[in-house]
Amino acid sequence: MNIKQLTGQNDSHILWLNEHCGIHKDIEHHWQKMCSAALQENLVLKIASGYRSFERQLSIWNRKFIGELLVKNQQGQLVDFNMNSDQEKIDAILLFSALPGASRHHWGTDIDIYAENLLPNNKTLQLEPWEYQQDGYFEPLSQWLNEHSSDFGFYFPYDKYRQGVAAEPWHLSYKPLASSFLSQLSCEQLTTIILNSDIHGKIEIINNIENIYNCYVTNINKEI
Repeated sequence: MNIKQLTGQNDSHILWLNEHCGIHKDIEHHWQKMCSAALQENLVLKIASGYRSFERQLSIWNRKFIGELLVKNQQGQLVDFNMNSDQEKIDAILLFSALPGASRHHWGTDIDIYAENLLPNNKTLQLEPWEYQQDGYFEPLSQWLNEHSSDFGFYFPYDKYRQGVAAEPWHLSYKPLASSFLSQLSCEQLTTIILNSDIHGKIEIINNIENIYNCYVTNINKEI
């Protein structure tokens, strides 16, 4: 992977499954095998979000920073950005949204998934922890993935809160590739990309880039 692919500025490594959803071309076989196995247990796996470009991640970030998109804390409560400093806004966003250039979704190895047949007809997918926990719609999916996702090379990088990114029980990563890509992404590369971007909170991000890198980029589940 070159630096533009690593940071979402080039999608030549992506296989597009449809107009809106792409994954790394080398994980498609493993994804399909996992889907087939899950289907045997009456779980219809679907990708809610796969590859994201730098520009898309930047748009999400900037809209959250100015309050156009809602930001929630770990308890699911809305964060009031009218009362927060730039640093507090950055920390609040990073809880669930990656810094542009540092998103694992840039690689196409990481996917947000759900079980289509378990989502009630009158409900909209939220991608919130309660949906995947006990008594949530996707509890059977979580149980199956915890037991079987590693059989296909996938794992949960955000399996629990580590004082960085919140637990994301919907976020799967294809570890054989993702681990290699993470090792190629440096703090210095991120600094250059952020300096050359039109991102809100740029000064605070640059001033705290090492902490962001250590707490929100590399601070993940390292086991499978």
